[in-house]
Amino acid sequence: SDYLAQENFRVRIEHRGDTALERFKPDAVDIVILDLMLPGMDGLKVCSNLRKLYQGPILILTAKSSDIDHVMGLELGADDFVHKPIEPPVLLARLRALLRRTRQPAPLEWETGNELVFGELSINPRAHEVKLKGEVLDFTTQEFELLHLLARHAGEVLSRDDIFNNIRGIEYDGLDRTVDVRISRLRKKLQDSATHPQGIKTVWGKGYLFVAEAWSGTGVVPL
Repeated sequence: SDYLAQENFRVRIEHRGDTALERFKPDAVDIVILDLMLPGMDGLKVCSNLRKLYQGPILILTAKSSDIDHVMGLELGADDFVHKPIEPPVLLARLRALLRRTRQPAPLEWETGNELVFGELSINPRAHEVKLKGEVLDFTTQEFELLHLLARHAGEVLSRDDIFNNIRGIEYDGLDRTVDVRISRLRKKLQDSATHPQGIKTVWGKGYLFVAEAWSGTGVVPL
């Protein structure tokens, strides 16, 4: 808190998970740093409940290092997962990267508001809306940005490094599983098969491929 205050952040600390939720005001918060080992309510439950009322970035900062906690945190809506101990300047860089993603306009296509249409799938960056078969789907800001990036590069394989550089503002270090988890969430929401995906394919050793033709109404295999 002291370090971030020196960097012109206004910081409010809550020591319990349950009271943090009770006092949380979404419109007054730009970013959340969340521990997992909290009294009253653990951080994973707090994260899940926060996502019901807050679409801003959530960074989990914890001493717990298991893959299960990492995956669960991302599945429940966290945008980044950082292990303690961490040097304050590194944490600051991660926070600023998350804030850039939510505050900066995306490339030219976002600015002009061009809608992308692939058969029964439409992606409207101006309205921040995704429709599949006429139904509006619920996407977080980070999920929408990832889908929009893949769709803008339809037919082109994007590596994890490409995705990290365009979405997170930091380079992929070969270990972070954030992209893989988010791709899994996209497939689930888009009704793309988890075992044999047709809309967002994994190209082993290279990255991910958005297939424009898969959304014609017959290409995507239901879950």
